[in-house]
Amino acid sequence: MPTIELHPAQRDELQTIENLMQFYMYDFSQWLPLKLGAHGFFRIQPKDEYWRHPATRPFLIRVDGELAGFVIVDNDTHIAGAEHNIGYFFLARRFRGQGVAQFVVSALLSRLPGQWQIFHIDANLPAQRFWARLIPALSAGKFTCDHRPVDGYPCTFYILRAPASVA
Repeated sequence: MPTIELHPAQRDELQTIENLMQFYMYDFSQWLPLKLGAHGFFRIQPKDEYWRHPATRPFLIRVDGELAGFVIVDNDTHIAGAEHNIGYFFLARRFRGQGVAQFVVSALLSRLPGQWQIFHIDANLPAQRFWARLIPALSAGKFTCDHRPVDGYPCTFYILRAPASVA
């Protein structure tokens, strides 16, 4: 089993996440009509305000010391009562299918107790399979599911509570 680290990103590492966002957008271009700009990059909205928001928590993912992806938790929720949302989650393809993503989600739920919403666009079949398998396992079956559009795209929402850990 590889050594997996979920490292809170520091201010000087935010550019690394924004660089990796190009790969995130590339993956999503399979399901959304995302267009490359004139210089061959996806246009990414400036994130300065997003990074400054107190609820935004960016993390870098490392596997055996090597940069493998990122995940960002925020409070941009669509479900009433939800406190935490996985705003972005990217894992380089080479690290997929090895339990890394499952480790990351489990670690996030342990670190950030409270009501979570986790959602995916329904067209993203790999995400659909991943979350449908993982959420019941991590929540001991205690979750609800909702279906609603986000920006016009059908999405599946999982709502679950991460309990505060006992020290």
